[in-house]
Amino acid sequence: MSSAETPSLVIAVDGTSGSGKSSTSRGVAERLGLRYLDTGAMFRAMTWWLLREGVDVRDGGAVAAAAGRPHIESGTDPLAPTITVDGSDVSVEIRGEDVTAAVSPVSAVPEVRALLLDLQRQVIADGGIVVEGRDIGSVVWPEAEVKVYLSADPDARAVRRAAEQGGTDVATTQQSLLERDRIDSGRATAPLTMAQGAVHVDSTHLTLPEVIDRIVALAEQAAAERT
Repeated sequence: MSSAETPSLVIAVDGTSGSGKSSTSRGVAERLGLRYLDTGAMFRAMTWWLLREGVDVRDGGAVAAAAGRPHIESGTDPLAPTITVDGSDVSVEIRGEDVTAAVSPVSAVPEVRALLLDLQRQVIADGGIVVEGRDIGSVVWPEAEVKVYLSADPDARAVRRAAEQGGTDVATTQQSLLERDRIDSGRATAPLTMAQGAVHVDSTHLTLPEVIDRIVALAEQAAAERT
């Protein structure tokens, strides 16, 4: 299958931190010749900017008042995804520990979510894209032809995330991931949840190629049903 056969297909990949959403979504987009959007990177970019500007990220009012100032733009090439703030690429900076520790409270501010939701929908509108996040199928783009909820057990997620971070302590990483789950699932605005009609894929005992294969198969089925 190619992008020519799925010119407007939207694939929503939601799920927990450390479940493999980014690698999976990029792999699916590359396989199908589609664009790719990491919505989490947009929240991280906002958080990075707020920290740089000295805004108290625990103060929802202060975050809301400042959120409209930065210009955030996401590249959609799955082989070389970018995220810029006011024209500067911050792809590396947004993965720092300070941003990771602060992104959950920033993401919970309704004004931030509303601003970034508009940006996300603008990117998705033309279709032909794989979008990863936590509320894509439920809030951002409920009409997505393919909805996937990707998860893995806490131990597997912690091992993967610790490896990504250069061998950080697995137990500490797991605690951090579970806390992020608690915040994301409990927030009043757009909580982490499995969207109606989503297919649950547990990646605990699957290799990355196997997970990609499963989602590509779902895309092929969706494309066939549209013809």
